Formats: sequence, structure tokens, C-alpha cells
Amino acid sequence: MQLEDYFDFQRPDDIRLKGTRVGIETILYDFIHRAQTPEEISQSYPSVTLEQVYATILYYLHNKEAVSAYIADWLEWSHRMQEEQRRNPPPVVIKLRKMIAERDAMKKTEDNDSQISAG
Repeated sequence: MQLEDYFDFQRPDDIRLKGTRVGIETILYDFIHRAQTPEEISQSYPSVTLEQVYATILYYLHNKEAVSAYIADWLEWSHRMQEEQRRNPPPVVIKLRKMIAERDAMKKTEDNDSQISAG
């Protein structure tokens, strides 16, 4: 088996572990940035085997420059999407924020009322 056989190269910016929806960026982020062991990573993703985790790490080590660029692009895209969602939240998020604000305002009013009646 070749190392590349572990992966599904969907697009240049989308490499997934074969048979899963997990991208190599997910595994490598946990390994590089969160300093998780391969065993910890494989336990976090039930659809991923320990062998696939090791294959991903080995693929990274053999293609460090290209995979590092891939991860940097993914992180940049991820940050852009988070900022976009922060600036333009989906309607359901707006509704939830409104409900939380109303609940908090009601709780604050109730707390003030109970302080006044206790005073």
C-alpha cells in the first residue's frame, strides 16, 4: 500500500482520510497545535483508525512544505469564515442571541425586584 492510498484527494484544498469525512487538517491540527498523541487523536474521531492517524502524520513529515502551506491556507480560510459568521450571523443565531438577551434582562429584573422586597 502506498502512503497516498490512505487519502482521498478531493481537491488541492481538500484532502480527507479515505472512507471518512475527516480532513488531514483536523488530524494535523490536533497533532501539531494541540500536541495530542496519535492515540488521543484516534480516540477523538471514531471513524478514524490509529493507522490512518499515523499515515497522516507520516504524509505530513514526507511533504512538510506542501502540507504546511495546506494547513496555513486552511487556518486562514477558517479565520475568514469565523469573521464572516461573526459579522453576518445566520438568522437562527440572531434569534438565539435575542432570546438569551431577553432571558438575561428578565432575570436581572427579577433579581432587582427580590432585592427591593428584601430591603
